[in-house]
Amino acid sequence: MSGISDREKAFENKFALDQELKFKALARRNKLVGLWAAGLLGKADAEAYAKEVVIADFEEAGEEDVFRKLRGDFDAAGVSVSDQEIRAKMGELLGEAVHQIENQ
Repeated sequence: MSGISDREKAFENKFALDQELKFKALARRNKLVGLWAAGLLGKADAEAYAKEVVIADFEEAGEEDVFRKLRGDFDAAGVSVSDQEIRAKMGELLGEAVHQIENQ
């Protein structure tokens, strides 16, 4: 019976680690996309803006809250970036974030 218990514990530990890595990757992606957007928006303090984007992700589950923040900020500033460009950049930077976390 101990073998099953050990196996169950290993699966639980793997799941917890995977969730932690997913959280870190999404937070890193949000920072990276915030830095990208800050450059397009001409923000003087790119780091502060990137933190705003990271915080925006805590409004609801999923990435739509981050997308809406970026879309709203681009629209308010009159910066012409399509929805597809924003989503493509978010996907690209998620890959970059995963790579950075794996190589820490």
